[in-house]
Amino acid sequence: MAEKTLKSEEVHRFDLFINGKWEQPSSGRYFKVVYPYNQQVVAEVAEAGRDDVDKAVRSARDAFEDGVWRKMPASERSRLLWRLADLIESEAENLARLETLSNGKLYREMLGQLKAIPYYFRYFAGWADKILGDAKYLPDKPNVLNYTIREPYGVVAIIVPWNSPILLTTFSLAPALACGNTVIVKPSKNAPLGVLSLSELFQKAGFPPGVFNVIAGPGPIGELLAGHPGVDKVCFTGGTDTGIHVARITSSNLTKYVLELGGKSPQIVFEDCDVDTAVSGVVSGIVAATGQTCVAGSRLLVQKGLYEYFLERLREVFQRIRLGDPMDPQTQMGPAATREQLEKILYYIESAKSEGARLIYGGERPQDPSLSAGFFILPTIFADVKPNMTIWREEIFGPVLAVTSFETEEEAIRLANSVDFGLAAGIWTRDIYKAHRVARNVQAGTVWINMYRSLSYASPFGGFKKSGVGRELGVEAIREFTQVKSVWVELSGQKRDPFILG
Repeated sequence: MAEKTLKSEEVHRFDLFINGKWEQPSSGRYFKVVYPYNQQVVAEVAEAGRDDVDKAVRSARDAFEDGVWRKMPASERSRLLWRLADLIESEAENLARLETLSNGKLYREMLGQLKAIPYYFRYFAGWADKILGDAKYLPDKPNVLNYTIREPYGVVAIIVPWNSPILLTTFSLAPALACGNTVIVKPSKNAPLGVLSLSELFQKAGFPPGVFNVIAGPGPIGELLAGHPGVDKVCFTGGTDTGIHVARITSSNLTKYVLELGGKSPQIVFEDCDVDTAVSGVVSGIVAATGQTCVAGSRLLVQKGLYEYFLERLREVFQRIRLGDPMDPQTQMGPAATREQLEKILYYIESAKSEGARLIYGGERPQDPSLSAGFFILPTIFADVKPNMTIWREEIFGPVLAVTSFETEEEAIRLANSVDFGLAAGIWTRDIYKAHRVARNVQAGTVWINMYRSLSYASPFGGFKKSGVGRELGVEAIREFTQVKSVWVELSGQKRDPFILG
């Protein structure tokens, strides 16, 4: 595949990337990728089959077991990751464009992600030669030296969704490679272009064949990969129901996994907050990315004395939000990523209406004829939502905000924790003591205070309850992608009794 695939506006064909080269699919089939703004075909992508999954796993296994990757000094792995980061930085605009053409998210948001991603790789490149165990004389066995080694698992399968493919791949890819694993990435069939295009950069950076592989295809290909006996660890990002299915599949081989799953994250707004800042943060939590983000702040809890005023402030902002072409810098919200996702959002809107929620704004497709070809929905606010309503309990993955009121701090915590998810939460108050109390009691893997929807490569990310298993990013990621070996050395020189536990 030539470099023009990163830059040309034409429709191009992407093959599979296995063992350091481009491979046509064993099935001979290719599927179309469309731009969600106007349903224009932007690419044709190879659809992997069972034989391709086997080939990719074999390639990654050979690279780990018999290739130069396992024997490569950690400092050299670090150098390759730095080189890759530089290449991503130089191609950020092209990669961001491919992400937008695949999933319909704002180009300027995708460009912001692509400008940040090189720093994720550099951070974990810095960890590559600092993955150390420890050594000690055991307290109950003073003549035994015990030391530990942190070793890579081997072959890591990374299965990512369509909403931020390169960024979400990076969450697992960067630490997995830094720790010495080899990788197979399976991007969503709806948005594979950016991840596939990373393959060229791996070639240019000089990574050995088989260290990085990409296969695209429908959901069953992900199942084959997750259940493959040649895979040592699975990293899955997606919906909770699918994540539970992945956990069942991996159990037959006792394959380890990290699951970053769904959310129904609460934003808690107290009467003493800075209202302007809180309104902006709530909008960011549900409108940015068209609400198609796992940390979407889709439940809003507003203290009773501020409730109606805050709703009016939100309505004023929502009605001014500019929908349009995600490539246009003036656009503030793009379309849903797929027709199926649009239909899902509309289903939840109708359920909210039928269950008695009060519609404040939106709740329908826009009337603007220039948007009719895309998968657009108006940003939507429902008030007076009860905890037993569907839109309070279930992840929508769209710009639909469920709002309720509370009176006391204790009631806010109870409402925040009243769902099966625990990925993120936002707290808005000027009272720092209250903020920390609430943060301590909210069941969420990430809590933002007077801010929302922000990430760092140095801070762990993951969920409580049904929002996931394991952690990505930060030093926690180094622990996730290595396993501990304990080595014992007898120093006394004395013969042990072979018939007892020593």
